[in-house]
Amino acid sequence: MSRGEHGPVIAAEVDVHPHAIVHPTAEIGVGVSVGPWTLIGPDVRIGDRTDIGPNALIERNTTVGVECQIHKGAVLGTDPQDLKFHGEDTRLDVGDRAVIREYATLNRGTAASGLTKVGDNCLLMAYAHVAHDCRLGNHVVLSNAVNMAGHVEIQDHAIVGGLTALHQFVRIGAHAFIGGASRISQDVAPYCRVAGSPAKLYGLNSVGLDRRGFLPETRAALKQAYRLVFLSNLNVSQGLARARKEIDLVPEVGHFLDFIARSERGVTI
Repeated sequence: MSRGEHGPVIAAEVDVHPHAIVHPTAEIGVGVSVGPWTLIGPDVRIGDRTDIGPNALIERNTTVGVECQIHKGAVLGTDPQDLKFHGEDTRLDVGDRAVIREYATLNRGTAASGLTKVGDNCLLMAYAHVAHDCRLGNHVVLSNAVNMAGHVEIQDHAIVGGLTALHQFVRIGAHAFIGGASRISQDVAPYCRVAGSPAKLYGLNSVGLDRRGFLPETRAALKQAYRLVFLSNLNVSQGLARARKEIDLVPEVGHFLDFIARSERGVTI
């Protein structure tokens, strides 16, 4: 790293286009490439070997991890779209190896949590919007034009189909799959498939579980739990209680049951 008398912290082995603008308080890691007409604002940190395309904006108070790809026109670290926001010092953190495609927008947090966070190895396709105070786990995929309201939580390995709208404070469980053009106003249980407007539950995400190498006995236990909670003549609370008594509580089943039990908005059925 080196700093000019009035310049940003920029590693020696970087490629910053002469038409890019980098704020003096920004920190640019080794092997970073910054395209023309890109603006990098104050208190931004860019991890090693990250590529930033042309016409991107990383406004302020944003950390981007190593080996990320930020494509043309993407906008990171802008003020939250919340009328209650009054300029508080908040942040956006993007993990390692994230791919942020054209014109995706990611806002900083508000005073409610102070942080919007995107985990490692996420893919955010073109025109996706990550609103203030949202939390994305690792390996999350947002397809084209997914629109997230504030305070949404998406857990690891979840996939959200294009043109889907996510209501504020909704939680999407791990390994869930949401079909395109859906409207999600309640939580989506882990390992499940949901689609539609209004959204409906369509069973376990069997294809995803198979592709990710879940053991047959784990998938069988999840299927038992799913049937007791959603397909029996019991209500959800009764189904949860019975599943805890009758099914081998492998970690995945425990997560499935705990997620549903903690839901404040109710789960999509």
